[in-house]
Amino acid sequence: MDILAFARALPGSVAQGLIWGIVAIGVYITYKLLDYADLSVDGSICTGGAVTVMMMLAGYPAPLALFCATIAGMAAGFVTGIFHTAMGIPAILSGILTQLGLYSVNMRIMGKSNQAISVDKFDLTLSVRYIPQAILIGAIFCLVVIAVLYWFFGTEIGRAIRATGNNEQMAKAQGIDTNAKKVLGLMISNGLVGLAGGLLAQYQGNADVNMGRGAIVIGLAAVIIGGVLFGKIFRNFSLRLVGVVIGAILYFCVIALVLQLGMESTDMKLISALIVALFLAVPYIKETKGQKKVKPMVKGGEEHA
Repeated sequence: MDILAFARALPGSVAQGLIWGIVAIGVYITYKLLDYADLSVDGSICTGGAVTVMMMLAGYPAPLALFCATIAGMAAGFVTGIFHTAMGIPAILSGILTQLGLYSVNMRIMGKSNQAISVDKFDLTLSVRYIPQAILIGAIFCLVVIAVLYWFFGTEIGRAIRATGNNEQMAKAQGIDTNAKKVLGLMISNGLVGLAGGLLAQYQGNADVNMGRGAIVIGLAAVIIGGVLFGKIFRNFSLRLVGVVIGAILYFCVIALVLQLGMESTDMKLISALIVALFLAVPYIKETKGQKKVKPMVKGGEEHA
């Protein structure tokens, strides 16, 4: 392995990790707080990228384009929530239906499968050509998102969303409209994913209809890596979100390492699946080992712990 080449690739991995960290925070809201398996992420990240690129090509400034990308993502989350709450469609299937529909929506927005945007012609928020600046801006976005979410989930509405995810029946007994809170949680989650999609499209210089393929796996990988490595250290809600972002950065660092070891880029989906499986298995393996260490003592036909 070329260590120097790996070291040169690390800043780019950090920049990507920070952008995908926002996606991971969105996945954390549905996966951990709402206990909802939302697969619409693969579509809404592309929607955010498509809206951002097309608005900037039309002459709108990047901040406004990112704001509209966030709104577009929230709209996708709203559709997923309505499918589930108002139409009774199971959580996983509702996300799949939204993701499927967004493919056509994204094609309509862009007019074709790929739309490029150049940092030479447009004032982009961040670009792969300027990695240090991209890292700084990505870190600022992550910190602002974490601060806003920390405040929001401390409010009455935010606590109601968390209560819905923790125990829906108990939340209903307390007079909480759990369906409305699910929809709101999905809107916040996909809004963040749409924002990340807008940043990612600017960073890589294009929006592609397939840019979101596998996004849910990357988001889950970041959430799981952050939970396994920092779950016992970071008890505070905001610190857990920081752990999720660090998990995304570590994920892309691992991907960079794997590429330096000579693996083909086409193997990345397999590597991603294996990384997620590995970190999902870690808590189970630890628990199993702990149970094996505590063996009951049998004496005179009676069991003594």
